[in-house]
Amino acid sequence: MRLERLGPVFGAELTNIDLGAVTASNGFDEINELISQHEVLVIRDQRLSAEEQLNFGRLFGELAISPFSPRSATQPELIVLETDAQSKRPLTDIWHADETYKLEPPKLTILKALISPRLGGDTVFCSMRGAFDFLSDRMQSYLSGLTAFHGFGRFRDLLETDLATFREIEGRFPRANHPVLTLHPETSATVLFVNRHFTERINELPDEEGRSILEFLLQQTARPETQLRIKWKPGTVVIWDNRSVQHYAPVDYWPQRRRMERVTVEGQTPIPASRDNQVIRHRIEVHGVPAEVSEDADNVARNYEFSKVEPGNPGDNG
Repeated sequence: MRLERLGPVFGAELTNIDLGAVTASNGFDEINELISQHEVLVIRDQRLSAEEQLNFGRLFGELAISPFSPRSATQPELIVLETDAQSKRPLTDIWHADETYKLEPPKLTILKALISPRLGGDTVFCSMRGAFDFLSDRMQSYLSGLTAFHGFGRFRDLLETDLATFREIEGRFPRANHPVLTLHPETSATVLFVNRHFTERINELPDEEGRSILEFLLQQTARPETQLRIKWKPGTVVIWDNRSVQHYAPVDYWPQRRRMERVTVEGQTPIPASRDNQVIRHRIEVHGVPAEVSEDADNVARNYEFSKVEPGNPGDNG
């Protein structure tokens, strides 16, 4: 098993591994640790059957059954995402973490490409622990203790003509209030936990102030330093930590055909971040060369510091 980092902030590609051969005693602990550390893992050239993908997902915990996404008729935990010229335009072109309308949002997602378009169809990821770290100290302190309401977002439109089904889903999944800042249960990193698809308002703020602050926070996914773009090929598997990562799937490929299979692992109630958590401070050069890593127990989260590049120095041309 060989690991190559894909970016200075997050993301890694894993090679020389067959995910179908991973078991609880053979490779699982290493992969689980790498997901927490790098947030997004890319593994290419896999020949996972649907059953093998489900079994691999079960190593991480109980599998979720989505009330909205299209599911396999025989394996309800398997989400089948297929689009072509006859299908409706996908609703994936919005930044989101999966299913945060749940009281216990998913822990992680395992997505496999079966058919990929010749052009387009990438997925863009954003590290929300990185997004938090780019906020000023004053903003980080301001957000501490706030909660946000998460609704169904665009999924509400899918059931606009079926009120009975919508009410039934509402009964099973009462919408959730989550901390704006959460503590990652395995790394203790602080995460900015709001997303454009599902987060509707900040509860403790007046409407006008809350809308402005929420919009500012949602725009943090636009920072290139915290983004990673993955190009799909048949056999590519991507595993991401849904507790600290958001994703955006452009619909630039439609109506070309694209078929993906997804497995989502159940999570836990998000933990509010406190002000006295230990921080891992990453120092990264502007032109993308990682430098030393040190620990600072007096700060609150994982922080990324960028050294200044003087005019005329290498890396100054963008």
